[in-house]
Amino acid sequence: MDRPFRFAAVVRQASSGREWAEKARRLEGAGFDVLLVPDHLVGPRLAPVAAMTAAACATSRLKVGTLVFANDFRHPAVLAKEAATVDLLSEGRLELGLGTGWMAADYAAAGLALDPPGTRVDRLAEAIAVLKGLWGDGPFTFRGEHYRIDGLDQHPKPFRRPGPRLLLGGGGPRMLRLAAREADVINLGMRVRADGTGPDGADGGLAAFLAKIDVVRRAAAERYGAIELGTSVQQLGERRRDEPWSAADSSRQDETPQVLLGTRGDVADKLRHWRDTHDLSYYVLHHERDLEAFTPVVEELAGG
Repeated sequence: MDRPFRFAAVVRQASSGREWAEKARRLEGAGFDVLLVPDHLVGPRLAPVAAMTAAACATSRLKVGTLVFANDFRHPAVLAKEAATVDLLSEGRLELGLGTGWMAADYAAAGLALDPPGTRVDRLAEAIAVLKGLWGDGPFTFRGEHYRIDGLDQHPKPFRRPGPRLLLGGGGPRMLRLAAREADVINLGMRVRADGTGPDGADGGLAAFLAKIDVVRRAAAERYGAIELGTSVQQLGERRRDEPWSAADSSRQDETPQVLLGTRGDVADKLRHWRDTHDLSYYVLHHERDLEAFTPVVEELAGG
């Protein structure tokens, strides 16, 4: 696929609205395409809906999104209305990232049941059907194992039709196949342990990463060309330890695009290689600490 690069950055917190707006404008000025907000109940992270809206209001071009909304935290009818509102107020700049929810600490602290991965993926698949149905015209009815919708006609509708672009992240085969069917953007990551305690280290390495691309390609079939493939950059320039608050585990990822060591030229060349050879064009900067070092790479490659 001959596709231009797109660059996003995860931004988690700020001490004031002014600081948050300045961070959003800095990303926009540096050539980033998307500001992404995580969704966890524990840890130093802003709540995503308010943060996305404020970032959109502070900028004119920058898209806003989530990496990713935890489906288990909200009924999809609630999320559909929130997402449509953000998309309307930002004039179509929402990229809705969605996942099952997985971090055990979130569930334990909030007293939520952490169901088995298969159940959570099934529930997410239903939630996506509800979201897309409620963004459509007229009343929507749905009968699933997890959700029931009875003739609901929500307003506002999204600014972008038929709805916001959908980003799904994942590493396990079932999640990747779902993403191949439904997503506009797929963020490739490591499979998460069933108990929600972190990434499964056995899923690391180059062979596992390439196998995920193959799963997506096979499952997407004729729609593969319409999907943006990407991943999160967890190490940049010089290796540093993974932050204790982060779920990232980069220890086995040196041969993948999640670890980009070397000079600016080295990093740019690696990204070109992964795009031209393996179709990855959407890169998410995982750590704000790497923003200064990554900005020159974005400036060199953006739109190219």
